[in-house]
Amino acid sequence: MSPALPGALNAALGGAWAVRPLHASGFCDTWRADGADGTRLFVKTAPGARAAMLRAEAQGLAAIAATRTVHTPEVLALVDLPGGGCLLAMRWLDLAPPDAGFGARLGAALAALHARPQPRYGWEADNFIGATPQANGWAGGDALDDWLGFWRERRLRPMRRRLARQGAAEALLGAVDAVCGALPAFFADGDMPRPSLIHGDLWSGNWGMLADGTPVIYDPAVSCADHEAELAMMELFGSPPAGFWPAYGARQRLRRGYARRRPLYQLYHLLNHALLFGGAYAQQALACARGALAG
Repeated sequence: MSPALPGALNAALGGAWAVRPLHASGFCDTWRADGADGTRLFVKTAPGARAAMLRAEAQGLAAIAATRTVHTPEVLALVDLPGGGCLLAMRWLDLAPPDAGFGARLGAALAALHARPQPRYGWEADNFIGATPQANGWAGGDALDDWLGFWRERRLRPMRRRLARQGAAEALLGAVDAVCGALPAFFADGDMPRPSLIHGDLWSGNWGMLADGTPVIYDPAVSCADHEAELAMMELFGSPPAGFWPAYGARQRLRRGYARRRPLYQLYHLLNHALLFGGAYAQQALACARGALAG
């Protein structure tokens, strides 16, 4: 353990802290910190350039928390570490196994988040989807107010460029090009989405239930986007818990044609997985692109 961690926590929050490691990954390390007063923290640290990921995570958590719709971990400190890197300290969450009503509560909370009006597509800062930079457009003054243009130029084409530099197969790159060219067909009725604040990376590993039954979401990659993009991600690696869909649909309209657009939105995440992890994800992304084109 870095001797800087207890000192950094003391400087930011006061008190004495006992810190022990939880998990290390290629992206960040995680820690449990116990204070002398009984306070428990979940702490992430990241070195060098990776520190930007934690800063973006803290900003995303704060944005979701500000809506007062769905619970997120409370950010208590964001601290630059000596020698570079960053520390993100959050209040510890005691999670419980989801009960029978969890899906309905999650659906209602997420619908409330998505129903909040947002000014435009994108976000006030660029951030990350996993470890991949995610361009959102507001900060550089080049926001795209056309949803098709946003999804093409801020989501699909940046992934395609990164995959091309990595040497991805021409079949996959060509399929992404074809999807980009066919975007109007996914919105043939002209019913364009209004911007909604979305978590952005909401697979089953990024939601849970507190001991009192409250749904909680974490590790966001926020942007203002089509709320269907959130739902598509929830269906990519599993499915939402039982009871989710009726509760969500009672509060937030599902537009006609969602099933047609679902692979369009899932493609972004599969391209990212192909970029980060390779292997079978490239073939899965190709199949998704072809399925989206086939309708």
